Amino acid sequence: MIELKSAEEINRMAVTGQFVGELLAELSGVAAVGVNLMDLEHHARRRIAERGAESCYWDYAPSFGRGPFRNVLCLSVNDAVLHGLPHDYVLRDGDVVSIDMAVGIDGWVADSAVSVVVGTPDPDDLKLIEATEVALEAGINAAQPGGRLGDISAAIAEVARSYGYGVNSEFGGHGIGRTMHEAPHVPNNGRPRRGMRLDPGLTIAIEPWFCRSTDKIRFDKDGWTIRSADGSRTAHSEHTVAVTTAGPQVLTRRPSEGATSADPTKRSAAAS
Repeated sequence: MIELKSAEEINRMAVTGQFVGELLAELSGVAAVGVNLMDLEHHARRRIAERGAESCYWDYAPSFGRGPFRNVLCLSVNDAVLHGLPHDYVLRDGDVVSIDMAVGIDGWVADSAVSVVVGTPDPDDLKLIEATEVALEAGINAAQPGGRLGDISAAIAEVARSYGYGVNSEFGGHGIGRTMHEAPHVPNNGRPRRGMRLDPGLTIAIEPWFCRSTDKIRFDKDGWTIRSADGSRTAHSEHTVAVTTAGPQVLTRRPSEGATSADPTKRSAAAS
């Protein structure tokens, strides 16, 4: 069942979204050569507790994971793209790390992710991150009232292919609101003017993710971490978005992004 949110409910989600955006920006600054992934995890735990928020990841137990998730971040490095378990790993020069988080405040949830390069960036990695950011903006711009869900999916896939990347449709975006995962599923590939109508009040997480040279994935033995099947580098970007009568409203913008989207090339370079 899809629950359309009122303007007041979207405003309450936006409070959560602001915190998520600010903390992701903070964590992006903390991520650096020599920093342990567990340092990022514990930094996030502390900030979430200070805010009185609740992690949506802690104790999350979907069908594909092995046991409940006992972290507040997904930290995916290099060929890992989704659901990476924080662990004892020290970031190295040139690593690509995706930081993904979802929290709830006063019963309303927001979810977002960003990929950054620590240390010396490889131009191919910056291009990959840029592609996910451009695809995310294209998906957001396609989330117009009266449009169709396929408009979002098709916009993401068009960007991916324009950069020369394939698209995997096994994992994508999702509805969000009172819980982290609600209907509908938002694929990263689809046909325009197809699928459910985008009515005002719909709130979704849009999350393009690409692998450099494959559209196939594999799971680690932990049952959580998803990697590119061929070991190539990956990147992932995500925002929580509300469809409103005035157009799409991004609820998880990071401070550096401002009210409107920034040049994705500059964002990628700044992230490095």
